[in-house]
Amino acid sequence: MNNLTVLNEILDHNKKFVESHEYEKYETTKFPNKQMVILTCMDTRLLELLPKALNLGNGDAKIIKDAGALVSHPFGSVMRSILIAVYQLQSQEVLVIGHHDCGMSGLKGEPVIETMKERGISEETINTLSYSGIDIKQWLHGFDNVNESVEHSVGIIKNHPLMPKGVPVHGLVIDPKTGKLDLVVDGYQN
Repeated sequence: MNNLTVLNEILDHNKKFVESHEYEKYETTKFPNKQMVILTCMDTRLLELLPKALNLGNGDAKIIKDAGALVSHPFGSVMRSILIAVYQLQSQEVLVIGHHDCGMSGLKGEPVIETMKERGISEETINTLSYSGIDIKQWLHGFDNVNESVEHSVGIIKNHPLMPKGVPVHGLVIDPKTGKLDLVVDGYQN
């Protein structure tokens, strides 16, 4: 399916969605009903499974998604989003939810760079990034153990100099097939 077809299908559906007022059943405020912000993976299997497994409805939580549920930089957009959720959008708890069988598990930068080159990114561009101090292999590197990765992201959030004390930061791992949650870090205990 080409991109033009995908976009046209989305726009056609959206027009009908708006005209039939289907949006009305999703109306809520910008503040999460359950006062939580969740960092999770962008994995397609979690799109509907994660909210159902956590008993979340529209408006219950702020959900931030990225590859691997990683806080890869303490002053990047993920951490900024978490802080905004806490300071401006009434989130009182943070949940980091990784998952088993993650595409970031065991991911090495080299194969991604090779695919980039195959898709037209020049060696010169890769070298320019390297000469500019960007370790692109490390930047693209995933993780080896999902539990350790979740613990690491929890640690960055919990110990961030701008995170207020007393905000529980929990770490969990979800099974993308069954929705079963395993507790890795109990934010009430730390």
